[in-house]
Amino acid sequence: MLHILYFVHDLADPAVRRRVLMLQAGGALVTLAGFRRDANVLAAIHGIEPIELGRTKDAQFGQRITAIAKSAMKLRSALRSVARPDVIIGRNLEMLALADRAKSIFGGDMPVVYECLDIHRLLLRDDVLGGALRGAERHFGAGADLLITSSPAFVERYFRPRSGLKLPFMLLENKVLSIETAAREVAPMARPPAGGKPWKIGWFGALRCRKSLALLDEFSRRMDGRFEIVLRGRPARSEFADFDGFVRDAPFMNFAGAYKNPEDLSTIYNDVQFSWAIDFFEEGLNSSWLLPNRLYEGGLYGAVPIAVDGTETARFLTTRRIGLALEKPDADHLVALLGAMDEQHYLAAFNAVAAQDRKQWMIDRADCQGLVHRLAALTRSNEQSMDAKALPQLHRNRGGLQ
Repeated sequence: MLHILYFVHDLADPAVRRRVLMLQAGGALVTLAGFRRDANVLAAIHGIEPIELGRTKDAQFGQRITAIAKSAMKLRSALRSVARPDVIIGRNLEMLALADRAKSIFGGDMPVVYECLDIHRLLLRDDVLGGALRGAERHFGAGADLLITSSPAFVERYFRPRSGLKLPFMLLENKVLSIETAAREVAPMARPPAGGKPWKIGWFGALRCRKSLALLDEFSRRMDGRFEIVLRGRPARSEFADFDGFVRDAPFMNFAGAYKNPEDLSTIYNDVQFSWAIDFFEEGLNSSWLLPNRLYEGGLYGAVPIAVDGTETARFLTTRRIGLALEKPDADHLVALLGAMDEQHYLAAFNAVAAQDRKQWMIDRADCQGLVHRLAALTRSNEQSMDAKALPQLHRNRGGLQ
């Protein structure tokens, strides 16, 4: 059984739970280590007791760097009870640094994988700080064997032209983990609102975008109750002056709390007609390049996705001729896009989504096994590389004996 040591930035992140479940479904043994930013019992994984390396805080890069440095010095002690892994994965740049450190602690040549699912804005700066961070990424990534990322735009816009990394990459999209056969066979059902009830737009997942919150509030007010905004997930409260107060004062918006992924996805998406697949958190940069979790979640359960023109998400939808594209990110254009919505227009948009191959939205057990096999192949490649390096030395030794 392949043993994977997985370093993560936030043990409370539901996406971390999903990745661990994927690796386990693929047949791997996973040791999880990382930092915690807040409490989230829904991210707990049955049978896994993570190694907690400390606490970090959202939007406090300096504090996180300090925490990483302290952890690196104590890492040997933290890993003292961990068996030597076959593969080490670092989820984002700071965890790649710890993965590199762990490799030196265990010794040997086990492969290191760099998993990068967001391009932090500081990496894209053209100043001394940006250059230093890209230099750190090249340094710690020099010994890596594989880059895992979730959007082709990350490769096209950052990794190839700017990062300086020369790694083979694996595209692992943020699809829904769907291992149980029964769940995969449930087809989405159209759900136009009953007479007099509002249309619902669901914004689910990592809620970190002030602009989306303000835009959806203004739009729903202008629609005077014809549209309701449903929020679910984990608000990044450091990004909002007062998230709870804002939502409380918004007449057509409600926050229904966190949810368990993938167990609760069917329930929350079947309660809405549309999925907000827009994020302005790092507008023009990471947010324009990513393919968010909610794109795949909504697609699987038949929620019509809404994207903004000029983004990778909009390109994804345009290629498949599905979804709705917002020409400009303001309330006027959102009113123009959705204001005349009726059952006929909704059903046409829904049917286009429902007609898609469901495999493009989800990861099944065979996909999980494929991922683990890809990681296992790295260990064989490293062993062959070591044998090739050792062969000339063996010949030299034999030559000396003759």
